[in-house]
Amino acid sequence: MPKAKIHSGAAKRFKKTAGGYKRKHAYKSHILTKMTTKRKRQLRGTDMIHPSDKVLIDRMLRAR
Repeated sequence: MPKAKIHSGAAKRFKKTAGGYKRKHAYKSHILTKMTTKRKRQLRGTDMIHPSDKVLIDRMLRAR
């Protein structure tokens, strides 16, 4: 029986924690000069995924 492969793109973007999956904010990679300092500050750090997305991410990461 071959080993089940995980979705490599999802593996790079989501990290499993005790409370679910954590993710980074979008729109924080390039062309930041036109973005206000307040907006860039608010996009720092990580956030938890929405509960409705948990089933999809569980499937992509083959989590049980």
